[in-house]
Amino acid sequence: MDFLTSTAILPLLFGCVGICSLLKLLQRMRTRAYLRNAVVVITGATSGLGRECARVFYAAGTKLVLCGRNREALEELTRELTAAQVTKVQTHKPYMVTFDLADSGAIGAAATEILQCCGCVDVLINNAGVSYRGSVVDTTMDVDKRVMEINYFGPVALTKALLPSMIKRQQGHIVAISSIQGKISIPFRSAYAASKHATQAFFDCLRAEMEQYDIEVTVISPGYIHTNLSLNALTADGSKYGVMDKTTAQGRRPMEVARDVLAAVGKKKKDVILADLLPSLAIYLRTLAPGLFFSLMASRARKEQKSKSS
Repeated sequence: MDFLTSTAILPLLFGCVGICSLLKLLQRMRTRAYLRNAVVVITGATSGLGRECARVFYAAGTKLVLCGRNREALEELTRELTAAQVTKVQTHKPYMVTFDLADSGAIGAAATEILQCCGCVDVLINNAGVSYRGSVVDTTMDVDKRVMEINYFGPVALTKALLPSMIKRQQGHIVAISSIQGKISIPFRSAYAASKHATQAFFDCLRAEMEQYDIEVTVISPGYIHTNLSLNALTADGSKYGVMDKTTAQGRRPMEVARDVLAAVGKKKKDVILADLLPSLAIYLRTLAPGLFFSLMASRARKEQKSKSS
């Protein structure tokens, strides 16, 4: 009986493994077909996650439009990409558009330039953003407004500028790189968390409204990533934070997160959390046991305040 059981289980196991492998292969093929030759716009492309997204989407055969404030950095990235040895797919030299998301007047002109040079946008990746460190009582309203302008109003304005062309074609994919702090809030991150909560809400609404036009909307919420985000974060008075937080230093490598972004776009996922176990559990704790969550955040605030005072 044991022999008969084992001889029946082994083929079943091999069959399951084979089916899973086949499904993964088919998914990879669908992703490649979906993205190959697609016009992909990436904001904040010159550093951190945006730079790594540029690399993986370029290697996937997309027609990149790299956006950022620093023209020299965009040109450097373009040279780096075109010099890379990519043999699996045909690659395309990226196009560059220089503008500042904090400058509302420049966004419409940037969208017009993108459409004029490429004809359409298949995927818009709203990646650019700024972080923040400071207490609510010390933070000026100018800082709150600047964080919202860069993290929320800028991406919304660019999305709205490109949306009519997508609706006309009844085709397109809009991606918002949010944060785990778009779902939960932690002390001394008020402006940043507020901007990401607003981002989550806006693109959730947009997803529902765009379904009738076959336009995909994906919100991606990473946890800590090992980038210069905390170094460049704004403080309560608007100056740079200039410190690499321990949590940031221990965060995931940007290339790993970029690959997850590529996979999420290829699979047309709607809402993706790219975080470790504890932050992911905190989302459920906030919903299922809010009192406990609030107590934990209050305790964290006291510890951080004590650490800053000592």
